[in-house]
Amino acid sequence: MFETLLIANRGEIAVRIARTARRLGLRTIAVYSDADAGALHVAACDEAYRLGPSPPRESYLAVDRLIAVAKAAGAQAIHPGYGFLSENEAFAAVCAREGIVFVGPPPPAIAAMGSKSAAKAIMGRAGVPLVPGYHGDGQEDALLAREAERIGFPVLIKATAGGGGKGMRIVHAAGEFASALASARREALAAFGDERVLIERYLTAPRHIEIQVFADAHGNVVHLHERDCSVQRRHQKVLEEAPAPGMTAERRRAMGEAAVAAARAIGYVGAGTVEFIAEQDGRFYFMEMNTRLQVEHPVTEMVTGLDLVEWQLRVAAGEPLPLAQDAIPLRGHAIEARLYAEDADRGFLPSIGRIAHWRMPEGRSGVRVDSGFRAGDEVGAWYDPMLAKVIAWGEDRDAARRRLIAALRECEVAGVTTNAAFLERVLAHEAFAAARLDTGLIERHRDALFPGAEPLPDAVLVAAACAETAALRRATAARARSSADPYSPWDALDGWWPGRAGTGVALRFADGDDVHAVAVHAGDGGALRVDLPSRSLDVVVREDGDALWIEADGTRLRASVAAVGEERHVFVGGARRRMRLVDPLAHAGEEEPHAGHLMAPMSGTIVAVLVKPGDRVARGAPLVVVEAMKMEHTIAAPAEGVVAAINFGVGDKVSEGTDLVDLDEPPA
Repeated sequence: MFETLLIANRGEIAVRIARTARRLGLRTIAVYSDADAGALHVAACDEAYRLGPSPPRESYLAVDRLIAVAKAAGAQAIHPGYGFLSENEAFAAVCAREGIVFVGPPPPAIAAMGSKSAAKAIMGRAGVPLVPGYHGDGQEDALLAREAERIGFPVLIKATAGGGGKGMRIVHAAGEFASALASARREALAAFGDERVLIERYLTAPRHIEIQVFADAHGNVVHLHERDCSVQRRHQKVLEEAPAPGMTAERRRAMGEAAVAAARAIGYVGAGTVEFIAEQDGRFYFMEMNTRLQVEHPVTEMVTGLDLVEWQLRVAAGEPLPLAQDAIPLRGHAIEARLYAEDADRGFLPSIGRIAHWRMPEGRSGVRVDSGFRAGDEVGAWYDPMLAKVIAWGEDRDAARRRLIAALRECEVAGVTTNAAFLERVLAHEAFAAARLDTGLIERHRDALFPGAEPLPDAVLVAAACAETAALRRATAARARSSADPYSPWDALDGWWPGRAGTGVALRFADGDDVHAVAVHAGDGGALRVDLPSRSLDVVVREDGDALWIEADGTRLRASVAAVGEERHVFVGGARRRMRLVDPLAHAGEEEPHAGHLMAPMSGTIVAVLVKPGDRVARGAPLVVVEAMKMEHTIAAPAEGVVAAINFGVGDKVSEGTDLVDLDEPPA
């Protein structure tokens, strides 16, 4: 085994690799960009070196800088994690030339699977079933349009060098093809530096099933069973599980043998994933092979009890595979949820900001959390917005599902919006519970999964009011202690005024457009009376670090309330709500935003401007395309109007809330 490992990645995978490597006695070296100087993966390693500025091409994708750091640090091996350079043939070749072990497959294997088109050709020759499509080298617009017509709509445009749902577009009719192709190419070029695409028939209700394979340099190849990754949005995985529901022993054997054959065909070494698209009747087609570890590898680890990163390191060091095929266990069921900094109710817009409060269900039985974030970290626009992976294991699928729902209810993040509530709704939906899975599950059940604004629970208002009162008491007590008269009634928090009875602490919280008035009165024995708009409650509150234990109506709940400026992020009883503490005097005289100003929903870069001043546009017409966190987001007209001004051009960087387009009402 080598002694020093450089981890050429960031986030939770870098933290995970560092922990496994250090357990094996290796010295670990982190690299970071300016945006990640204080990141958790830096603290997790023995040493850390700056690569460069925040843009990936100037840091994590800068091969020369990585090699220079590896030499300076005396690294004998480099683990690329996933993403960035993990499937970069040139980087693997440079490592080999410099005498550094690349923890991954040999360059020819990466090259063979690096292009989706080339990979499908190899699999076709090997007799693996393929989805009908076009995988050729010709990339002319007219040729691709003709091939789409030949295949028959709907078709899927897919970046040949891609992954993670980037550079993919579903096209339902010929008239949509040109714009979808242009958008897919832009996204593919930005994400992978390669705008080439392939086209395939789009299967309307498929399952996405993948097989984890492992090979060593001694000719041994095994599979570690399958994962079902069918629950997706925008072709990105949302939930992953192992084993795949409904998988028979015969089908597992057939898919496993096909995956092992694919690995053998290209002389594979290391960890890889062979992905299949499967019909509901069990027929399966080769989709692609990812020549790296996958984001969802923890579910395989949970049902096999194996450490796949340790396997990677041992294989890279020249050791044989630890187990033969018939010795690989499969026990219970595991499900992984990807916790993202995104607003599911606003089209999954990325959320950017500083994490003011962070609590994960770590230490819970049967639950694992992999994350590269902590309180105080910045979630920026440069990298993928995944905050954590929350994985639950159970003796059976339903036990794992219920355990994961409970774990997600304990996830508390303030400062950025997360998709935690959306993940809970998917897991609780009867279609997922009954394992009626396909890649269209989320879209098909939109009404249930995106229910819109829900009534504000009384518990949220009670928690917010109690937390605010506690904060005010601490502040007034500190002020009294530092004053000349620490017992002055003017420093008492009792709502007393000359000539009238005390009104308690009066508070106002805005939840969307609704403003709720709450009053908190001191009661007997330290109890409080909380007057809500609908009723009054007698409440007993106990502070426990940054949490509150609240007893009311015979119910005891744990609550956390994080203050971020005027915002109050409330977590109580599984509910999470972001409200605003209303100070009527704080914004007096401020001008309301003009209704005709369309603002950037997130920070990002303008990649397309589709209109010009003077254009009359219909409701829903695309106006501007913003790229953020490697994904494109189209800003559409909210109503019919006339474009009065375009405030930015292609290539400009914009911040969330910036006015992009001014729309005037159409002439009568």
